[in-house]
Amino acid sequence: MTDSAEPRWLVLVVRVPSEPSRHRVAVWRELRRAGALSLGQGAWVIPEVPVFADGIARTLELAARGGGEVVVLTAAGRDESDAARLEALFTDERQDEWSEFLSECSKYDAEIDKEIRINKFTLAELEEEEQSLERLRRWHRDLTARDVFGAPNAADAGQQLKHCGDRLADYTERVFAALHQM
Repeated sequence: MTDSAEPRWLVLVVRVPSEPSRHRVAVWRELRRAGALSLGQGAWVIPEVPVFADGIARTLELAARGGGEVVVLTAAGRDESDAARLEALFTDERQDEWSEFLSECSKYDAEIDKEIRINKFTLAELEEEEQSLERLRRWHRDLTARDVFGAPNAADAGQQLKHCGDRLADYTERVFAALHQM
């Protein structure tokens, strides 16, 4: 956040020609990936925090490549309730992302359970599970960086990621034990 007590926001007004649609879609995807909150009809808002600078730069580049433009405005809530509402909307978006992350962690946990249940202790399966855990770790890093206001279930996500790491460690031991029995 900035040094002032009130968070400052960047409002991005995006205009990209409708054809070819791939340019509009690329801009929209980059804004979503960066963590921007859609206000509707080409208006997006994102906290004015350095962690979002690269995503904004990529958005500007993608819009220009598609023959469009992005006007970036600095804003703050008109009063305390406006500022609180923007922060709540932004945090709700992060909460939804953390919920999806937690769901993926549960799927990972269930996958490890399945492999143990069917005694599938192969190096190929271990490599697949390692890649899945690394994807979860990257996702967690990205979400943590975007979650500048601290969504309520972020701590649960960190604990669940640690649990997934513990599950992989246990599964790794089982794979090596099974391989050494051959």
